[in-house]
Amino acid sequence: MSQPILISREPVLNRSRAITATRLAIRAPAGPAACAQFAAELNRLAEAWPQARTVFVGLGGVAPDKGLLDWQVPQNAMIEIPAAALNNPATLEMVQQLQAAGVSMCLDGYSAGMALPADADFRFLLANATANTAGAPGLLIAKGLVDNAQFDACIQKGFGGAAGWYFLKGVTPAKKLNPGQAQTIRLLNLVRANADVKEIEAALKQDVALSVKLLRYINSAGFGLAVEIQSFRHAVTMLGYEKLNKWLSLLLVTSSKDAAAPALMQAAIARGRFMELTAKDYVDKNELDNLFITGAFSLLDILLGVLMETALADMHLPDTINDALVSGSGPYAPFLALARAGEQNDYDRFSAQAAELQLDAATINHAQLEALSFADSLQAG
Repeated sequence: MSQPILISREPVLNRSRAITATRLAIRAPAGPAACAQFAAELNRLAEAWPQARTVFVGLGGVAPDKGLLDWQVPQNAMIEIPAAALNNPATLEMVQQLQAAGVSMCLDGYSAGMALPADADFRFLLANATANTAGAPGLLIAKGLVDNAQFDACIQKGFGGAAGWYFLKGVTPAKKLNPGQAQTIRLLNLVRANADVKEIEAALKQDVALSVKLLRYINSAGFGLAVEIQSFRHAVTMLGYEKLNKWLSLLLVTSSKDAAAPALMQAAIARGRFMELTAKDYVDKNELDNLFITGAFSLLDILLGVLMETALADMHLPDTINDALVSGSGPYAPFLALARAGEQNDYDRFSAQAAELQLDAATINHAQLEALSFADSLQAG
C-alpha cells in the first residue's frame, strides 16, 4: 500500500508579526514519481486553494523534476527550490523552465557564499535562523525558530520575517482574564443557557465594539448567509442559539491584544474549521459546532495569556470539549491531535494520526486548505 500525500501548513509573518503568506509542505515518502504525484494532488485541490495571500509550496526536500510541470500553478503560489539541489543540472533546468512559464520561486536553505544561478529570480530566501546570511540577494525569511525571542533576534539580524509556529512558545500566562474577556464569557454563558434575547441584548449593549464584531463575523463570506444580519435579535431568529454560541466563541478567540494575535487567531480558527470538516462523518451533525469550538479554543491559553484551566473555569463547556482541551482525552481529542499534527513538519506523526482516525489523505488535504481559506475569509489574519 502506497503512503499518502499529506499537506502540512505554517504561517509566514513579517517584521510587524502580521501574516503575509502561508507555507505549505506537501510530503510523501521519496520516489521517482513524487513530483508527478504532488502535481496530481495539487491539481485536485485547485477548487479549495487559498487565495488571500502568497502560498509558499515546499516539496518536503524533494528536488523538483518535470513531473511538477503538470501542476496548474495558481498565481499566488511560489515553489520552494531546495538549495542543496542547485548542484544538480536537472534542477537548474527545471528552474529555467519554471521561470519561463512565469512560475514564482523562492530558495529554501540559503546561506552566505552560496553560488546561485545567475538568471534565477529568487525574490524570497528561506534560511535557518542561525545561518550566516550576509549579502543575501533577496528578502530573507527565517525558519526553524524556537520562540519569539529568536524572532526578535532574526529581525535585528536583517531578516524580513519568519515562517513557523514559534509565536506559540515562551508565553508567560497571567492569573486572570481582563474585563473584556470576562464579558465575552458572560455572553457565551447566557447564550448556552438559552437566556431571554432581551437579557443577551442588554449585555451586548455594554460593549458596542463587541456587537459590531459579532455582526461582522456573522455577515462574513465564511458564514455564507444569503441575507445580511442587522441585529442580534435578527441573528437569533435566523441562526438560533447553537450557531450563535459558535460565533460568540470566535469573539473570545479574537479578543487578544497581543502583537502576534492575528496569527494566533488564524491558527485557532483554522484548527476549529479543520476539526469540523474532518469529523463530519464521525459525529452527529449537532456536534460539529462543538468540534469547531474545541479547535478554536485550543489556543485560548496563549490568546488570552492565562492558563487553560483559568480560561475554561467559568465557561460551562460540555465535558467533551473540556476533556480534549485539558487532558487530551475523549472523542474530540484525536481530531485535535490531527489538527496539531497538520501544523508540524513531521510526516510520520501526521500520517499515523490520520491512520488512527481512518481518514484518507484526500479528505485531510482538502480540509487543510478549506480551513485556511475559511480563516482568511473572516479577516482575522
